[in-house]
Amino acid sequence: MSNILIISSDITRANNLSTILTFLGEPCSCVLFTSAIEALRDNSDIKSVLIDADSHELACDISEKFPHQPFVLVGNYETYKLQTNIVGSISEPITYPVLTQMLHRCQEYKRIQPKTKTTVQNKTRLFRSLVGKSKQIQVVRHLIEQVAPSEANVLILGESGTGKEVIARNVHFLSNRTDSIFIPVNCGAIPGELLESELFGHEKGAFTGAIGTRKGRFELAEGGTLFLDEIGDMPLQMQVKLLRVLQERTYERVGGSKPIKCDVRVIAATHRNLEIMIEDGQFREDLYYRLNVFPIDSPALRERKEDIPLLLQELVSRLEFDNSQIKFTANAMTSLMEHKWKGNVRELSNLVERLMILYPNQLIDLSDLPSKYKHLDVEDYEPDYPEELLEREAINSLFGDISEDNSEEVDNTSSTELPKQGLNLKEYISDLEVSLITQALEQQDWVVARAAEALGMRRTTLVEKMRKYNISKG
Repeated sequence: MSNILIISSDITRANNLSTILTFLGEPCSCVLFTSAIEALRDNSDIKSVLIDADSHELACDISEKFPHQPFVLVGNYETYKLQTNIVGSISEPITYPVLTQMLHRCQEYKRIQPKTKTTVQNKTRLFRSLVGKSKQIQVVRHLIEQVAPSEANVLILGESGTGKEVIARNVHFLSNRTDSIFIPVNCGAIPGELLESELFGHEKGAFTGAIGTRKGRFELAEGGTLFLDEIGDMPLQMQVKLLRVLQERTYERVGGSKPIKCDVRVIAATHRNLEIMIEDGQFREDLYYRLNVFPIDSPALRERKEDIPLLLQELVSRLEFDNSQIKFTANAMTSLMEHKWKGNVRELSNLVERLMILYPNQLIDLSDLPSKYKHLDVEDYEPDYPEELLEREAINSLFGDISEDNSEEVDNTSSTELPKQGLNLKEYISDLEVSLITQALEQQDWVVARAAEALGMRRTTLVEKMRKYNISKG
């Protein structure tokens, strides 16, 4: 079956379309409406379907049965509601610009739609490590799928913490080298004078301390993928040697003279602007174009805030401690989505780990978040307890809990003896409360918040008691 299917009962129209498509180098074939469903069912590789608009009811019926397939109406038709997979129409006489535009729409419909076939396991793992539904992350996934099967060098650009190594690992995982090793090297973490030995290895006696022959990362990654993280931190003299390896596919160990062949795919990453570094003479332009064969931009988290709920769910699942998990209220989630996330996904992961330690198996609200992550003006909830519960707490604090025998210090009030004539406990407690509240207010210059802190109660509770006992200044 050809790439383009023409469904038409008009022989003249079908011949015209076939002639133009053949001229464009597009293989095509024609079927009648009676054979259209069978033809579409038997071939899932059809790129586009050109169908008669004259029989619009049949056209809509057929297109509805194949939602994954893009259709283009040919001919004049009345205005009516079209299926979403009917991507456009062509009026007669058919022109080259309009036809090619419609074919491109069909191409885009096929390219962008969710994939449902082949390498399901690979894509599941790819999507799991690149969580999100935003347009930015979908573009990254598509670029990875496109470049992975090739041998092209990849340059991953993006801020720190955006997951550049995750992208690199997915390129390797979906490549033909997936059964070979993936070796990451942080060029910024290795001193410049040691980087050459780290990458290319050294021979015995090549320098002081070289007590034996040592393989470098290129040699260890043979047949696999070498990930050069923070390539912008690589010294200029090392950039020259790396360029030679990429050009000639050979290298030598430090202190050696025998060329070693290199079969390694190189993926590089940096958070720096290499084009500015080239202008400043800090990065070689020829190396930049060698590495930048296929660039992938790793989006910052603030650019894809709609992915934060899914990322939180994934991070909680990954960081699970002792089967404990956490969940987030709507206010907490909204506040986190308003944050700027300068540390990107790495910062989000650190926050989740902290919250799981502080609040295991709890529901996280806005008040539980660190102050820098609070971006909503919502008043914290302060529970209002029944009066009898507060009085019981006051009695326990005054007279002590007789069930606790481990108290080393006993307040003087706990040794108060009950008068022989008895007393009205409620009045006694009330008088004591009034006295202590008044003393606290006077000591704190009638600043209610400080007085409440001195009494070990919430400000709202103290205000309620002041109202109850009619306590006021002057």
